[in-house]
Order: sequence, then structure tokens, then C-alpha cells
Amino acid sequence: MNVRRRLISGSAIAAVTALGLGTLSACSDSSAASGDTGKFDVVASFYPMAYLAERIGGDHVHVTTLTSPGQEPHDLEISPRQIGGLERSDAVLYLKGLQPSVDKAVDQSPVKTKIDAATMTTLEEHGTEAGGHAAEHEGHDHEAENGKDPHIWLDPVRYAEVAQGVGRAFEKADPDHAADYKKNTATLVKQLDELNTDFQEGLAHTRSKVFITTHAAFGYLAERYGLTEEAISGLDPESEPSGARVRELQKLAHADGVPTVFYETLVSDKTAKTVAGDAGLKTDVLDPVEGITKRSRGQDYLAVQRANLKALQSALGSK
Repeated sequence: MNVRRRLISGSAIAAVTALGLGTLSACSDSSAASGDTGKFDVVASFYPMAYLAERIGGDHVHVTTLTSPGQEPHDLEISPRQIGGLERSDAVLYLKGLQPSVDKAVDQSPVKTKIDAATMTTLEEHGTEAGGHAAEHEGHDHEAENGKDPHIWLDPVRYAEVAQGVGRAFEKADPDHAADYKKNTATLVKQLDELNTDFQEGLAHTRSKVFITTHAAFGYLAERYGLTEEAISGLDPESEPSGARVRELQKLAHADGVPTVFYETLVSDKTAKTVAGDAGLKTDVLDPVEGITKRSRGQDYLAVQRANLKALQSALGSK
């Protein structure tokens, strides 16, 4: 497994993740007030699902999202109004195991078409290191209930598999527009294939294969491109880790030739700077693409992922 965990006891990362629909098209709506729009009404659980629905559905869909801009997806609690919108929708697109309140609402909803992205690709366990200790995050569960890592959208290949599954589901649920859904899916999958090629070629020859990040979200990406993620689990951004732990991570960074500690766009860089310390390490953003905000390095999934690639190339010493 290409994911290692370093648990720093006594604190936790309060990951405030930037979520939202950002630049999705005009027929997208974050209010989750679905139903009776004259289009194929789709409720998406959070940004990566809404992006698929918008790209595949095009002009034929009206997309609402249950997770608002700036809202942390894992701890989402659905409102009665959102539940009402879900019940009036034609379809729901979600990732089972990521948001428990969404899973419960979908299970209890009469909505006819329930599309679970987790069934369209393979999920793996990324939360256990060699010693058998699970990575724990206060207030931010990075594993689905079955112990599988839900961050499949960060791997362009898995995300393309999900896109193909969503396309098939849309074709079946709204056959009048099946041809357009098929065409839009093919276009998106081609772009994701190109993104995968860019990552493969861009990370094929690097000085180092190890990167350090405060968010343990990049296991699939690391595995896909032969990298190793060092996740700094259990650190509160506002607190200082122990000197011994900082020295341990600094030693690891130097041993593996790691010059950069990554943090998220909307999370304080204090923890990353603490780990970087006096060791001459830099800090930079690696975005888990759980949402698009004005601070994102790009206006949609593809743009932010390419910004991530650029950041990784710089940190790993692309040749």
C-alpha cells in the first residue's frame, strides 16, 4: 500500500474544507429545492458528484447540492427542507459512506433513481499503516463505515469509471435524452483520460516519491502514480505538535528528500509551518477538490487537479 500514516497524539486537525458548486452552470442550485423544474431533477451530495451531474446532464438536468460552499462534507446534517427537495427529485447522486446523514436520507427517500458512486469503482483501505494503527481524525472521518477510503474522485481513472456509471444511470432514468448523456459522458471521460496521462507523464521522473500532507485524502492518487502519502494525522491547526514529533517528521522529510509540507486551501497553514519548522521545508496547497471557492486554484475539478499536479511536480522535483 502506498499510503503511510504518522499519528501525532493529543491533537486533531480541524479540517475546514472548502465546498461548493463554484462555477457550475446556471441551472445548478445549491438550495436543494428540487422538483417540478421541467428538467431531470438531480440532487447531488457534494461538489464532485454535482460536477459529474452537470457535465453529463448538460442542459437537460437541474442540479442541486446538499453541501453548500464552505461547508465540511463529512459532517453534513441535512435539513428538513433539503429532505423535502430530495423526495421531490428525479434522482440522487451520492457517495455512500462519506456522509452518514445523506446515506440515511437516501435510504428513507422515495426517490426512484438512487445513484451510488461507490458502486461504480473499487474502494480500498488507506487508513492503516504497517503497525496496524488506524488513522483517526477528530470531527473528520476519512473512512467509510466499511473501512474503505471514500476519496475516489482524486484518482482520475476511478473518477472516469464513476462518470461512465453515472452516464448509464442517466440514460436509463431519462431515456428521451440518452444520446446526449452518452455523448457528454464520452467527452468528460476523454478529458479525465487526458488528465490521467498528464499525471502519469508529469510524475514519471521525480527526485522524490514521497509527499507530506495534513489531509489524508490522497491515497488513491498516490497509489495511481507510484507515490507515497505521509499524512500528518491528529494535529489541531491551532496547536503546536510536540518537539519530538516535529523532529521525527523533519527527519523523515530529509531522509525521503521531501522539501514541502502540503495543507488545504481553507485550512490554516500553521500546522504545516510547524512541521516545516527550522528544517528549511516549504509549505504549499494540495487541494482535495471537495468544493470550489474563490480561493481554489481553478474554477472546476479539472483546473484544480492540474494545479495539484503542478504543486506535486514542484515538491517532488520533476525532471
